Amino acid sequence: MTAVDARLPVKLTPGAAADRIDGWDVDADGRPVLKVRVRARPVEGEANAALILLLAKTLGVPKSSVSLARGGLSRLKMVEIDGMDDDALRARLTGL
Repeated sequence: MTAVDARLPVKLTPGAAADRIDGWDVDADGRPVLKVRVRARPVEGEANAALILLLAKTLGVPKSSVSLARGGLSRLKMVEIDGMDDDALRARLTGL
């Protein structure tokens, strides 16, 4: 049996005052996205690395389990979490 990877749509704001998760929003197509702010600037992948670190810490998973599936140069990103299904992901993000 293979583990299913959870997919998490994220709207990232780099250059913020603090690293934090601001909760849920909707994108232009009405799909839910998690709003995340990081202090890192969008230079040489620093903001993406900060996003991965913050999500790993928040979800209680190793950093190696969190990866950027798409949106490396965009504010709208799709993040995959290895070994966690969508239901477990939603449960861990409840209350944000």
